[in-house]
Amino acid sequence: MLVAATGVGAGDLATAAFTGDRLGTAVLWAVVVGAMMKFVVTEGIGRWQTATGEPLLQSALSRLGMPARLVFGAYLIPWCFFVGAALISACGTAAHALLPVFHNAGVGKSVWGVAHAVAGVALVLAGGFRFFERVMAVCIGVMFVSTTVTAVLLAPDWLAVLRGLALPTIPSTDDGAGIGWTVGLIGGVGGTLTVLCYGYWRRESDGGKDNDDVTGMRLDLGIGYAATAIFGIAMVIIGSTVSSSGSGAGLIADLGSQVGEATGSVGRLLFLAGAWAAMVSSLLGVLQAVPLLGVEWLDSWRTTRPSAPMTKRRPYAIWMVALALIPMLGLFLSFRSVQKYYAVFSATFLPWLAIALLIMNGRKSWVGRYRNGWWTIAALSGSIAFFVLVVILKL
Repeated sequence: MLVAATGVGAGDLATAAFTGDRLGTAVLWAVVVGAMMKFVVTEGIGRWQTATGEPLLQSALSRLGMPARLVFGAYLIPWCFFVGAALISACGTAAHALLPVFHNAGVGKSVWGVAHAVAGVALVLAGGFRFFERVMAVCIGVMFVSTTVTAVLLAPDWLAVLRGLALPTIPSTDDGAGIGWTVGLIGGVGGTLTVLCYGYWRRESDGGKDNDDVTGMRLDLGIGYAATAIFGIAMVIIGSTVSSSGSGAGLIADLGSQVGEATGSVGRLLFLAGAWAAMVSSLLGVLQAVPLLGVEWLDSWRTTRPSAPMTKRRPYAIWMVALALIPMLGLFLSFRSVQKYYAVFSATFLPWLAIALLIMNGRKSWVGRYRNGWWTIAALSGSIAFFVLVVILKL
C-alpha cells in the first residue's frame, strides 16, 4: 500500500481528472493497463530481491556497469525536479482549495506548497519508518474512501463506464493531444520510478530482512494495485462528469466546486479531503524513499559500500532536503503543465525498467527458480511494444 499511495498523487488525481475532462470515460481501460503494468514490474522487482537478497537497483547498477549508472543518473536528477515540483504544487493547490485563507490562489498554492514540503522533510527525518507508515495509512484511507464515494455520488453513465473499461479506444481531439494524455494516464497510475522503492520498504517492514514469501508478495501487490486502479477509475469518472473551467492553482478548487454543485457541500469537502490526502501521501512517500535511490546511485560509484543504514547517513538527509527545496522553483510554472510533463516524462521510465527485468530476471544463473515465466515475459514485452507503438503513432 505504500507503493500504491506514493504513486497515487499528482500523477493519478490531476492527470486522471484532466484526461477525464478531455477524453471522457472512453480511456478507463488505460487505468487498468497502467495498474497491470506496474504490478508486473513491481512483482519482478520483488522476485529479484527474493532470489538475490539485493534491491533491484543495487544489483542493476553493479552488474550492468557504467552504462546503467550513467543512464540512471541522467534520468534520476531531472525526474527529482519534475516530481518534486509537481507534488509541491499539487499539495499547495489541494490545501488552498480545502482551506482558502489566501485571497490569491497562486499565493495560496505557493505558501501551502512550501509549508507541506518543509513539514514533510521534518516528519520523515524525525518520525522514523513506523510513524511514516501510520501517517500514510491514514492518508490512504481518506483518499480511497473520499474519491470512490464522490465518483458514485456523481451518478455517471455506468454503461459508458463499462464500455471504457472493456473497449480500448483513444478519442480524437482538436489539438491531437489524445495520445499524450492517454500515455500520461498510463504513466501516472501507481507510480513509475517509485516502484523501485518497493524492495527497500519491504525490507524495512520486515525488520531489515528480505522475506522469501513470493505468494504473499504477489497477493500484497495485487491488493495494492487493485486499490490504485479503483482510485484512478474514480478520478477519471469525476473528471468526465464535472467540467472544470479553472486553470493553474485554482483548478482543484474549481473541481471541488463543480462536485459540490452536483453533490452538495458535504460532497465538495469529501472530494477535497481525498485530493489533499492523495497529494500528501505521494509527497511523503517520495521524500522518504527517493533519497534511498539517490544514495544507492551514489554508492554505486564507491569501491566499498558504507555499513551504516542508508536512512542514518548524511547523503540521505541532504538528498531529501534538496528534493524538497530545489523543485520549489516549479511553483512559478503552470499547475496543469507541470502535471502533464511530469506524467509523460515519468512514463518513459517504464519500458527501460521492463527491459532491465527481462535481462536480469531472465538469467537462471542469477535468480535460479525465480526466473521469468512465459506470462511475465509476454507482459513485459507487451508493455515495451505498447510504448514503441505509441511513439510511432505520435510521430
